[in-house]
Amino acid sequence: MRRLIALTLGALACLAGEIRAQRVSALAPIPDWNALEAYQETITRGEFARLLDGIYAPNQAAAGLIEIGEDAAVIRKNLAPGDTFVLRFAKDAAHENRAPRYWRKVSEIPRSADPARPLAGVKIAIDPGHLGGDWAKIEERWFQIGDTVPVTEGDMTLRVAQLLAPQLSKLGAEVTLVRTAPGATTPERPETLRDAARAELHLQGIADPPETYAGPDDPLRRDSVQFQSELLFFRAAEIRHRAEIVNTRIQPDVLLCLHFDADAWGDPSTPGFTPNIYLHALINGTYSAAELRNDDVRHDMLLKLLARTADEEIAACETVVHTMARRLALPPRIYTRDTARRPGPSAYVWARNLLANRLYRCPVVFLEPYAMNNREVWERIQAGDYVGEREVAGSRRSSIFREYADAVAEGMRTRFSR
Repeated sequence: MRRLIALTLGALACLAGEIRAQRVSALAPIPDWNALEAYQETITRGEFARLLDGIYAPNQAAAGLIEIGEDAAVIRKNLAPGDTFVLRFAKDAAHENRAPRYWRKVSEIPRSADPARPLAGVKIAIDPGHLGGDWAKIEERWFQIGDTVPVTEGDMTLRVAQLLAPQLSKLGAEVTLVRTAPGATTPERPETLRDAARAELHLQGIADPPETYAGPDDPLRRDSVQFQSELLFFRAAEIRHRAEIVNTRIQPDVLLCLHFDADAWGDPSTPGFTPNIYLHALINGTYSAAELRNDDVRHDMLLKLLARTADEEIAACETVVHTMARRLALPPRIYTRDTARRPGPSAYVWARNLLANRLYRCPVVFLEPYAMNNREVWERIQAGDYVGEREVAGSRRSSIFREYADAVAEGMRTRFSR
């Protein structure tokens, strides 16, 4: 990661001019376009166009960056004129070369002979979203009402993961948690990212940023080196490190990203409740034209597209989220902005470009149930985890953490019971 940051700082220094040939996201490495050579003739023109236009870059988002010809796609490697990569198409599906990938499709995993262990041989990673612990306030996934139990999403997702893992193992899966304790997996900290933060602020046109901020209400907070370094820590360095763990160490067949949804709650010390409560799942997709102008984002998108994760992600998300919808009786969240769109008929499954579901090279089931600042959900969080049922929020029910884990486990059982 430190080498990655050094490379990024070097790239940022090169980008200081008004016209920048190489353009990369915060803490992203310079993309290795030679890696796409392994995907030559692994996909037909029709399939490439279907995935690009229908899932990853709808509404002509890749226009001027990826041009689809009859026999090949011409891809801009950077913004310098003429610097392109040519991806040759297979002439038909029967002549497709095999695309390199570490994960297996459901159809490629030997079917279990034991009906009680339908996940036998399946490698599953569980990523408890966010950090929790002492980092919850910094990552803005924390609120508290008076002296009640603080709501910290990172701790809640970890508890669900700890309950879910043994259930999946009992069903036969080989299960690995990406994070096993509150806090970060990356060795980086905001203090080690201050130079990168200054470089990022410089690119944003902030030439002389304040070093620190006085508090959450400081009007200069978002322009400060302190805030930017914190943002780079939990939104970039940590997620990139988790992706490295998943892609190089665990290499699962499917990854479960666990989150809790929420509406805006305002001041975390006096949060506002929402009447809403939701459920949805996300696949990677719906890149904007602005996002695709970053060379690393365009490169990452192509790796997801060419590995053909989309159809597996859609099928897995639909099965799991529909099982959850039936068990939890939650309506779908409906996106009204163009940052997400439905890749199929399900109102519960949306395609959205997030760093996590983009960098994880395997199929990802990215789950967002409940709403943490819904009063009923908040009361259930206050009740904590417990065995069996209790009277909570006006009715007898199991703990919200076990309810979540049980629903995901059933969805995964259904997905692999063929």
